[in-house]
Amino acid sequence: MKKSLEKLLNKPLPADPFLPQKVVITDVEELAPEHKKFTFSFLEPSSCERWNHIPGQFVMLTVPKAGEIPISICSSPTRKGVIELTVRKVGRKTEVLHSLGPGSVVALRGPYGNGFPVGIMENHNVLIIAGGLGIAPLRSLIWYILDRRHLFKEVYLLYGTRNYSSVLYKDELSRLKERKDIKCLYILDRLETPEDEEWSQGREGLITDLIPEVSLEPKETYVAVCGPPIAYKFIGKELLKNGYPESQIFVSLERKMECGIGKCGHCQIGYKFACVDGPVFPLWDTKNLPEMI
Repeated sequence: MKKSLEKLLNKPLPADPFLPQKVVITDVEELAPEHKKFTFSFLEPSSCERWNHIPGQFVMLTVPKAGEIPISICSSPTRKGVIELTVRKVGRKTEVLHSLGPGSVVALRGPYGNGFPVGIMENHNVLIIAGGLGIAPLRSLIWYILDRRHLFKEVYLLYGTRNYSSVLYKDELSRLKERKDIKCLYILDRLETPEDEEWSQGREGLITDLIPEVSLEPKETYVAVCGPPIAYKFIGKELLKNGYPESQIFVSLERKMECGIGKCGHCQIGYKFACVDGPVFPLWDTKNLPEMI
């Protein structure tokens, strides 16, 4: 029955959506002020073998003595054995998590939600647009594509944030710029230091300013976007203006997540539930459900 549902929904389902799996923190990396990347390994080898996810999905992470928080997975399913989550410190739960180090045991359940449609993206160009912390869930998609590079045509990454100090995955993104199988364009809101200037190669402004620089055939391209939801209106408008079909643009909308399975109602947006119908939605949904953004 479970296999039939997985085939019907075209996504992996957790063995038990209510059952947390114990994981241990194996590494913690400081990425930027208030932002850390946590690497987890399963305590039970069988849990590790069963684990699978689609880029764009999320987990519910249980922090001892603090509570549960929904977090997008930033590691690729092509890299088995670990799960990586990038977490910004914004409240008590994340503050407790940020105080933990390697060896600490927490729990997670999932994966939940709909990810990016990687199956239909195959044999097409892919344009990835990330704003600020939006690079975290898109990191899973980036490495999924690069680890299966022969399945995709041209790939572009556009990334914009406030300044160099707020850039996540600095070393990783710098290395991506050197690769020949992906084209990277970075931009910062303001260029105030030599580091800012060097990082963005003199590009200052909004991420929408990068879209005209992309040399892709729009009708042969799928677009994945993640960033501040308010920006989707402007990014979508610029993409449509440049000829990208609305049906091939997908955005990640992480907001109001609570239980992960659509039972509590906190994530309801019109007739949609962000944790069940999303967090990845077609751009059409954001236009026809204005409360999304």
